[in-house]
Amino acid sequence: MKITLVVLSLNEINGMKAIMPQIDPAWCDQIIIADGGSTDGTIEWARDQGYEVVIQSKTGIRFAYFDILDRIEGDAVISFSPDGNSPPEAIPRLIEKFNEGYDLVIGSRYLDDAVSEDDGFVTAFGNWLFTRTVNLLHRAQYTDVMVIYRIFRTGLIYDLDLHKDQSYVLSERIFGTVISWEPLMAVRAAKAGMKVGEIPVDEPPRIGGERKLQIFRWGGAYYFQFWWELFSWKYKGPKNL
Repeated sequence: MKITLVVLSLNEINGMKAIMPQIDPAWCDQIIIADGGSTDGTIEWARDQGYEVVIQSKTGIRFAYFDILDRIEGDAVISFSPDGNSPPEAIPRLIEKFNEGYDLVIGSRYLDDAVSEDDGFVTAFGNWLFTRTVNLLHRAQYTDVMVIYRIFRTGLIYDLDLHKDQSYVLSERIFGTVISWEPLMAVRAAKAGMKVGEIPVDEPPRIGGERKLQIFRWGGAYYFQFWWELFSWKYKGPKNL
């Protein structure tokens, strides 16, 4: 089982310098820095450290994922934020849980005694609302559907059609934004009856940089997507890639 760590960066030079040295290279077989076009030295620093860097072709997190698809060598992918929100020491625990036979394991900020030190009132309420909505509409039992920090089978991307533009474009057009695939991954994994698990992982405060949240546009787009999924997608079985 090979593991690819995908590090999503955009002007996170302070976080990169503090967080990346804490990642033991023995934990994974490949590390890819998917960068949104940083101008603060993030790209140059990452390359100087010997990391594989891919600069995404379009703005938006999902295009960061799309642009690295053909570079992923791992049987499983860990998606990771280098801004301090994703504690590196949780990586071995995610892998250990995943190796119990899961398709997807989420590092939940709200499971058991885990806490988010980066939440404000609006984001905390939004995360609660979105997770409860997904659980109600799609018969799931998540505690955190929104977080980036997770490990999943690489094949899950294709089994759930997460690599296809049509999975996102309607909600993006309505709300004038570009969204990521983590919430949709949670929804479709539940609809497909895949084996999903969570482990509690604290979310420390971010280190430097600026939050990129588009709270109302992203919130509207994701919430629409949750309801639209009731009618728009059906699982057709695993893809033989």
